[in-house]
Amino acid sequence: MVFRSASLADLADEDQRALADLGIATVYDMRTAQEQAKKPDELPVSALLVPLDVLADDQGDASIGAAIMSGHTREVADLLEEGGAAAIIGKSYRKFIRLRSAHTAYEAFFRGLANPSRRGAALFHCATGKDRTGWAAVCLLRILGAEDDVILDDYLQTNADLMPTIQPVLDKAEADGVDPELVLPILTVHERNLAVADDEVKRVFGSFDAYLSEGLGLKDSTLEALRERFVE
Repeated sequence: MVFRSASLADLADEDQRALADLGIATVYDMRTAQEQAKKPDELPVSALLVPLDVLADDQGDASIGAAIMSGHTREVADLLEEGGAAAIIGKSYRKFIRLRSAHTAYEAFFRGLANPSRRGAALFHCATGKDRTGWAAVCLLRILGAEDDVILDDYLQTNADLMPTIQPVLDKAEADGVDPELVLPILTVHERNLAVADDEVKRVFGSFDAYLSEGLGLKDSTLEALRERFVE
């Protein structure tokens, strides 16, 4: 079994017990090294932490999201106007496809999930569990043969799941004189994000299968191992 979540920093004791009760033995942290150092995961002692810095080669856009989530929307508001927020997110999704660090991180993630020696459940997360992990979830579901509408529904479910977390951020932005609509593309997910990623996949690799084999270096045996492990 595999779970997706937001950051696991600042977990209370009962939260750590809940992770242990779920049988989570491996945690893949897709945040930047700086994010990990600033707010390290707090895990049960039984869980193995695997850091996978997707954006190690280019972390600029992650800092914008972090500024917004920490209540500093006014400082970056000018960057979000006139479609700027959507452009920032689109740039991030293109990085997921293009950056060598992203290739390395996602390859390690899928190889780790497929490894027959891995025991127990796995969990993967980034800062808010929607973009770096969102793309990883999309790829995993595609590998497993899920239908496109199922994959999209799972991706968009993130918005409902995150609303309790992002609503205070939207309220703070409005209180600071920033239109909450400006920050929504940063704090939520949209179908266009996947369209951008897929366009980049086609531009750079020609097809999703080529992205998996040439970009991530995944062999057919690894993909088949994933299907055997997660498809009933």
